[in-house]
Amino acid sequence: MADLNFTDNDFKTQVLESSEPVVVDFWAPWCGPCRTVSPVIDELAKEFAGKVKIGKLNVDENSQTASQYNVMSIPSVVFFKNGQPIRTMVGIQSKENYKQEVEQILAQ
Repeated sequence: MADLNFTDNDFKTQVLESSEPVVVDFWAPWCGPCRTVSPVIDELAKEFAGKVKIGKLNVDENSQTASQYNVMSIPSVVFFKNGQPIRTMVGIQSKENYKQEVEQILAQ
C-alpha cells in the first residue's frame, strides 16, 4: 500500500497546500477494482518519489473529502497541482495511463 494515506483531517495540508503535485487514489477496502488499481498506485509512488506525492484516501472513512470532490465511483484517481484538481481518472486504468498523466503534470 502507498505509504501516504490521506484523511479528511489532513487533506488540506497534505494535498491542497503541497508544493509538489499530488495524486490521490480514492478507494474502499470492499471495492474489487480498487484492489486491482492499488499495486499500480504503489509502483507509481516508488517511481515518482521526491517528485510527486502519491497516496490514497479511503472514501468510507473520509466521506467529507470524497463528496467535496464529487467522487461518485471508485476507484477514482484525482491529480492535483497547486491545490487544484486538474484531472480525474475513474475506473481501472493501465499503469501507462496513470504514468503519462503524472509525466504531463510534471512537464507543465
